[in-house]
Amino acid sequence: MSQPIKVALTGAAGQIGYAMLFRIASGGLFGPDQPVKLGLLEITPALGALNGTLMELEDCAFPLLQGVTATDNAEEAFADADWVVLVGGLPRKEGMSRADLIRANGPIFTGQGKAINAAAPKARVLVVANPCNTNCLIARSHAPNVPAERWFAMTRLDENRAKAQLAQKAGVGVGDVSRMTIWGNHSDTQYPDYKNALISGRPATDVITDRSWLSETFIPTVAKRGGAVIKARGASSAASAANAALDCVRSCHVPTRGDDWHSVAVASDGNPYGIPGGLMYSFPVRSIEGEVCAIVPDLHLDDDARSRVDASAGELEQEREAVKDLLGPAL
Repeated sequence: MSQPIKVALTGAAGQIGYAMLFRIASGGLFGPDQPVKLGLLEITPALGALNGTLMELEDCAFPLLQGVTATDNAEEAFADADWVVLVGGLPRKEGMSRADLIRANGPIFTGQGKAINAAAPKARVLVVANPCNTNCLIARSHAPNVPAERWFAMTRLDENRAKAQLAQKAGVGVGDVSRMTIWGNHSDTQYPDYKNALISGRPATDVITDRSWLSETFIPTVAKRGGAVIKARGASSAASAANAALDCVRSCHVPTRGDDWHSVAVASDGNPYGIPGGLMYSFPVRSIEGEVCAIVPDLHLDDDARSRVDASAGELEQEREAVKDLLGPAL
């Protein structure tokens, strides 16, 4: 068997973390022949719950699980990790604006960026906790030892939601939808790009000819799906968010097959779509040999698409300005 891959996870006793851990330990992330180790981080008051989760992991007797560290110390949890998945964060409370949430979470991701820089400089990092793009920007700014291309913020849940909506409308399986891109911020300004998507190998706009549904129903349904889930179940997405996080790590870890791509926020350098440099912005990417996530170039953006892509970039610039005092030396 190969050397274990270590995955460090914050918020490990929460609903999303709980939904992820057993799939990782059973081989559901990296495959049935790849051993894994886990580094589990929780806040001190939640260590009791985390200990219960640790007991369950032991009781599952997963052959691939080669070791677990459960702690409230970030550097201890992150030590020598190959992947760090930042799930834990302060949830948005009633009356809080998005700006309030960003400011409240800033110190959390400042500390976690410093801990990654010290304990796991070779790790790849996926930020799940919202607002994930700017949380990722804050953490990355405090980790000068970790190259910018090793940082990701999750828009895979939006991609999965978009694929499901297109598949339902077209009357096909979700696996028949490909080349689905989420551009921009994980917020209401995101742009689910149906115009470059394929359904059963054909342009989505050839399969779904109801243009008003695509522009007036599909886009806001995807962008506001999280709120709809909260309204329906009284809590935010957990299992679907966990599934998307695993999908995202797997897609970055395994070379992309064929001519498909996936969506994830990466650090923009201004190319190839003119997005301001430094922002954590969601693009279509392909994993090259499981090492580098390269942005797919030369996709056509008509005037409407361009305006949506730029609007989301503008929102991220505003968020960056709002936390400029929290940004560290890496930026």
